[in-house]
Amino acid sequence: MKILLGTLKDKGDDLATFLEPRIGAKPEVGGGELTVEDSALKEGLRRRHVKTYIKRFLYYQKVREDYRVLSENGELLIIEIEREEEEEEEEKGKKEAAKEEAKEEPAKEEAEAAEDKGAAEAATKA
Repeated sequence: MKILLGTLKDKGDDLATFLEPRIGAKPEVGGGELTVEDSALKEGLRRRHVKTYIKRFLYYQKVREDYRVLSENGELLIIEIEREEEEEEEEKGKKEAAKEEAKEEPAKEEAEAAEDKGAAEAATKA
């Protein structure tokens, strides 16, 4: 089984180390790809399982949103997702807006509590 790394060539050794205990064989790293003999794999291990392990590795490296894992012609391909700049800016804007909203909520709750307290005091005085 071949795993073509694409732009993740620099993480090939890390991926090989990650996969070794899970698939039961040490993948050979070279030329931007990992190679594992099918006969060396754990019994019952399918290409789909290896694909899932690669996705998990990408998640642990915090790059899962930037890459896709495809299965073609008996090979697994790790390809980088091409995002448009506008999509990336929108995503950053949404994250910043959520952070600001989270900061404002405690302040709003405190203001409302103070208003309620003031109203209660005014009612007791009257």
